[in-house]
Amino acid sequence: MNYQSEWLRVDSIKGSRRFSNLGWACILACGAIGFLSVGLSSYIGRDLIPILPSDQIVFIPQGIVMCFYGIAGLFLGFYLWCTIFWDVGSGYNLFNKREGIFSIFRWGFPGRNRRIYIQFLMKDIYSVRLEIREGIYPRRILYLKMRGRQDIPLTRIGEESAFREIEEEAAEPARFLRVSIEGFQDLIQFSNS
Repeated sequence: MNYQSEWLRVDSIKGSRRFSNLGWACILACGAIGFLSVGLSSYIGRDLIPILPSDQIVFIPQGIVMCFYGIAGLFLGFYLWCTIFWDVGSGYNLFNKREGIFSIFRWGFPGRNRRIYIQFLMKDIYSVRLEIREGIYPRRILYLKMRGRQDIPLTRIGEESAFREIEEEAAEPARFLRVSIEGFQDLIQFSNS
């Protein structure tokens, strides 16, 4: 949910609760359970899951390795399920022209620092920067350039976004803040090639 008025702009940020993360968590959990059951079946000498035969697997060394991979996969799956459940990384960006403050709020992992809240003065913002890197691991990120500070990442832009969508996602905060956009030339060159 995004909201904008003359003096206030709120951009919601999607966290770990994405369909792709849910799919990977399911695949990881199923694979880990499969590896662990085949490893344990090779130790016991009978199949724990009938569709996963273990008669060709010797417990030492293959069964032990499969148990290890299964346990490691379960830990990774548990971690991924926790990030989805807690929706780590979700939050909002708030631009308040009346108070002259830009705020970032994100949810982290449970604990003392679960709520991440940072404020900056809007007068220190001098541009919106768009970083586009194509290749095996494409990267499209929107940054705020600040005076005397590191660039602040606002949001990841969808990897499959069209040129028009990327342009609009960069232009909206720049229009509201009345600042320029950097990295737009790279986007034009990318769309022409």
